Amino acid sequence: MTLTWRVRPIDDATIARLRDELRVRPLTAAVLAARGLDEPAAAARFLAPKLADLRPPEGIADLDRALDRLMPAVTAGERIGVFGDYDVDGVTTAAVLTTMLRAFGAQVVARVARRSSGYGLSPADATRFLDEGCTLVVTGDCGTSDGEAIEICRARGVDVIVIDHHHVPSGPSAAFALLNPHRSDDKFPFKGLASCGVAFYLAAALRTRLRAQAHPAADGFDPREVLDLVALGTVADMVPLREENRILAAIGLRDLAAFRRPGLRALAELAGVEVGSVITSDVSFRLAPRLNAAGRLGDAQVALDLLLASDAAQASRLAGELDDMNRQRQRIQEQMWGEALRAAEEFPNDAALVLGAEGWHQGVVGIVAAKLVDKFHKPVVVVGFKDGSGRGSARTIGGLDLYQSLAACQQHLTVFGGHAAAAGLGLSAVQMEAFRASFVAQAQRHLDGCVEDPALEVDAVADLADLDLLQAEELERLAPFGAGNSEPLFALPGVVARSTRVVGTSHLQITLSHGAAVSQAIAFGMANRDPGEGAQVDIIGTAEVDSFRGNRRARVRVKQILRRTP
Repeated sequence: MTLTWRVRPIDDATIARLRDELRVRPLTAAVLAARGLDEPAAAARFLAPKLADLRPPEGIADLDRALDRLMPAVTAGERIGVFGDYDVDGVTTAAVLTTMLRAFGAQVVARVARRSSGYGLSPADATRFLDEGCTLVVTGDCGTSDGEAIEICRARGVDVIVIDHHHVPSGPSAAFALLNPHRSDDKFPFKGLASCGVAFYLAAALRTRLRAQAHPAADGFDPREVLDLVALGTVADMVPLREENRILAAIGLRDLAAFRRPGLRALAELAGVEVGSVITSDVSFRLAPRLNAAGRLGDAQVALDLLLASDAAQASRLAGELDDMNRQRQRIQEQMWGEALRAAEEFPNDAALVLGAEGWHQGVVGIVAAKLVDKFHKPVVVVGFKDGSGRGSARTIGGLDLYQSLAACQQHLTVFGGHAAAAGLGLSAVQMEAFRASFVAQAQRHLDGCVEDPALEVDAVADLADLDLLQAEELERLAPFGAGNSEPLFALPGVVARSTRVVGTSHLQITLSHGAAVSQAIAFGMANRDPGEGAQVDIIGTAEVDSFRGNRRARVRVKQILRRTP
């Protein structure tokens, strides 16, 4: 099958109106229009996100009920247990809640889940909070499905407030309050918040309630102080960077760039992230993997302690531990990747890959699954087994709802949960073959119902001369990029690769020309795709600012090299 490209349908009159009213270049106007921002007012808000544009919290189910319980808790200085999941969203949510509650006068016992104990608030975790005298428990990025643990708390007269964004099972919740945008009765218009975003709204609403009652602690905390944590969790959890998430991420990334928190500053130094400028890729590929490493390989408490660290010495020690864990994770991942690739060869024609082995590390299965999706462009489940008991992660390409697909296979599973695009599951080794057959059948049914279209969709066709420094800088205004707001993608048809050379071990540097225009391009990880000097190709890529050695210039970052048929 030959990969081709097509342009998203855009009305020329819309592009002209956006260009004139926003005073932007035609390519920028085309990108905005391609993303549905065809009204100048909406496009202007998109280009300049402000906290004032956040919608108020009206409609968030159980928000008032949660506030009614938190108000007396902070007023009386109750001992509150805060519990987060072991990934970055869970850890940052726990940090947001802990920071807020301590500032308002509560005593806080802050913990996160251990992967060895399974996802979410376990009965053992609940009992531990109770034994330590907690009179209220607040969970972050988990709790929606943790009915047994919540019932243990209720039996001892302790309320549980759940802050989460995972699928909500049918039936009533045992929690005192459940703040989850996926509740059927939740009326807040944006459903894409990560748990840290929900926690931000709760923190802001609690401060408003305290100020309305002239509480002496009300001015001890400003929700804007935790926007760096909210941005970190939002980007790392790959929720759509639209609407509220775009505002929280854009402003939070600017705050994160200052690295006010000793722990994040120490981690940034080890990760090679410069103070003063942070983009989503710095979070996704440098900071988040290190924070996640603790939860993948051991105890995520190290990551939470790092975010809450108050002195540089402690921060440096904890950052070093996380960096060491990340290196260990990389070694384990590399070995598993090779084994998974060999295992995938056994199922070349399956509509989905379902792979597993005894000894595969359960903390790394999600990363390997995501890499396999990128390589094979099909849904993937990777399971690590220990003594016949398996825990796995599922990742997918667009269209197939993983949660619903796993629900259809649940007779083979001991547990499952997650989202449409990412999910987790547990099963025994004896059920692996039956589960594989069932899941692959689900994927095949989805594939049979789709109209096959191998074309890459681009925002616009561009001339090489269009992608100059001013254009690349203007496109930066559309950041932060990520899920739901991908980098602008352009087709450059009929350009010539004047020269090529491999840089590093796997990257390809190309000098492109088209007529009199000449530009540098970089194709990361595409050394094996060298078209050869003088070849005429179609390039699919984006324009970016290259600041090598302090010199700013425009550069094309290549996504695909498509050979032209002679």
